[in-house]
Amino acid sequence: MTASKFASSVSAAALALALAFPAHADVPVPVDQPYPGTIVLNVDATDLSQQVFRMHMTIPVKPGPLTLLYPQWLPANHGPNGPITQLAGLKFTAHGKPVEWKRDPVQVYAFHLTVPVGATSLEAEYQYLSPLEPGQGRITMTDDILGVQWISTTLYPAGYVARGINVQANLKLPAGWQYATALETDNRAGDDVHFKSSDLETLMDSPLFAGRYSKRFDLDPGGKVPVRLNVFADSPESLEAKPEQIAAHRALVQQAYKLYGSYHYDHYDFLFALSDEFGGIGREHHQSSENGVKPGYFTDWAKSETGRDLLPHEYTHSWNGKFRRPAGQNVPNFNTPMDNELLWVYEGQTQYWGSVLAARSGLVSAAGARDALAASAARYDSVAGRAWRAVQDTVYDPILNARRGLGWPNWQRSEDYYVEGMLIWLDVDTRIRELSGDKRSLDDFARAFYSVNNGSHLPAFYTFDDVVATLNQVQPYDWAPFLRAKLDGHGPGAPLDGLARAGWKLVYTDTPTDYLKGVDDRNKVLDLTYSLGFTVTQDGAVRNVVWDGPAFRAGLAANTTVMAVGDRVYKPELLKAAIKDAKDGKPIRLLVRKGNVLRTISLDYRGGLRYPRLERIEGTKDRLTTIFSALK
Repeated sequence: MTASKFASSVSAAALALALAFPAHADVPVPVDQPYPGTIVLNVDATDLSQQVFRMHMTIPVKPGPLTLLYPQWLPANHGPNGPITQLAGLKFTAHGKPVEWKRDPVQVYAFHLTVPVGATSLEAEYQYLSPLEPGQGRITMTDDILGVQWISTTLYPAGYVARGINVQANLKLPAGWQYATALETDNRAGDDVHFKSSDLETLMDSPLFAGRYSKRFDLDPGGKVPVRLNVFADSPESLEAKPEQIAAHRALVQQAYKLYGSYHYDHYDFLFALSDEFGGIGREHHQSSENGVKPGYFTDWAKSETGRDLLPHEYTHSWNGKFRRPAGQNVPNFNTPMDNELLWVYEGQTQYWGSVLAARSGLVSAAGARDALAASAARYDSVAGRAWRAVQDTVYDPILNARRGLGWPNWQRSEDYYVEGMLIWLDVDTRIRELSGDKRSLDDFARAFYSVNNGSHLPAFYTFDDVVATLNQVQPYDWAPFLRAKLDGHGPGAPLDGLARAGWKLVYTDTPTDYLKGVDDRNKVLDLTYSLGFTVTQDGAVRNVVWDGPAFRAGLAANTTVMAVGDRVYKPELLKAAIKDAKDGKPIRLLVRKGNVLRTISLDYRGGLRYPRLERIEGTKDRLTTIFSALK
């Protein structure tokens, strides 16, 4: 075929395709203008047996093209992972007649339709299918608890900034259930709840928990603004909290006020689920937070110290992440990509303050806080992937990986900006203390950075330069190159200078701390990360193999099961005994199964059991105890 005939053939084919598939409508760019009228959203949350939320929405419209969006970028998830696969049954009508829709072929969270002549409103019906099993996603409805995340149940018109769209939400609850939310209630008639209209951003940022069994605790009696702990549980027994337990939660509020010197809400509601079935969660919002843990939070208080930094972490986000936000997250709506570059501040510093406030309030003991810090320091000191991937790059993991499981997390790295970010901020805190002769600390940064515009709900955005400028205001230093070296460097090892400057060092002994025992018991695993280089479940399933560790060098991977230790059927106690015996030169022989293949491997390791803990450095100032001590 000649070049001219080939070009002619291509042109003809292109024309035929264009006629068969007309160009898709563009998704309108958001403009800062009010949407005309108020959208009414009705959510029926009564189908507990099938775990289905049913929505009816009335949207004021005018004739012509209209694009509706399902939220894609979820702010607290840091990625484009709106649960669109759970959206089903989408139908539109106007004047009682069907209106067809077409999904945008590129921006697949967008739906195009044409409003017929004469129509002033569009009716939408659809469902949100709460996952039935954890493998399908987080379970948001059980027979005893439900969570309404408006961001998962709402469509909204493209072409407008979220704050310019007004929505009035209504909710039908199961009979007799109570609820809690930061959203303002207009009235409740029986099991029908009518909320005051709000802008779309406020609605999306105000989820709701409801349940058969619930209790509310006032965490700031007589305070200027209400702070409430709203607890929902699988059974009434799980709701029974002792006065000293509630006292620690009240101390959290006071310690936060002393640290940040401000508040940025009209009221704050902890939404707290204690359940074996309702999906676990920790998600921040401006005037509330979603929190979900196992049922024994109050009733097994002595055993449940691990994880009690969850509420302090999410509460801190009211200041850091919701009020003060990275400038790259100043987006007009929920379908505009966000810039995660500063998540090491947004999440990393919040991780630090969550741990500190847990200790200062008494939710966690000083010893527990130290043990948790030791576990974090050891975990990140063993991250082999630091050699090729800096912690700064991990801020993009919510976008790249969407929190899916990893085969080699120690090498691939995941969202390490949380805990490694915490270690960096410990370094900053202790460095300020050392440079100032212990007259100033990161507490002073917190007051300077988060106390601005006290009482305001409007977000105050910040850049890297703003963070550096505030640090220099507190204590002059070369903060920009210091932070960049920590964020962009490759080690070796975790950034543990702050730990040493706090007067403590990371050591390993042959007995686990109470904290580590609690973690292993909760996860039902035997953690041998710092000896053999892997974690193994009670039934022998291998998890989290350390890259280039003893198990890795023996050819072990996380899709393998330990069947036997030596000639004995696998039990955790047998494996621990074999590790102890190997110190005397006895090889560690494991019969392992991968798929249908059985093989015996020999582990060349003689270092015994190793568990991390902190130990005081003689002759140094104990700044860590000061950091964990309650503010007066």
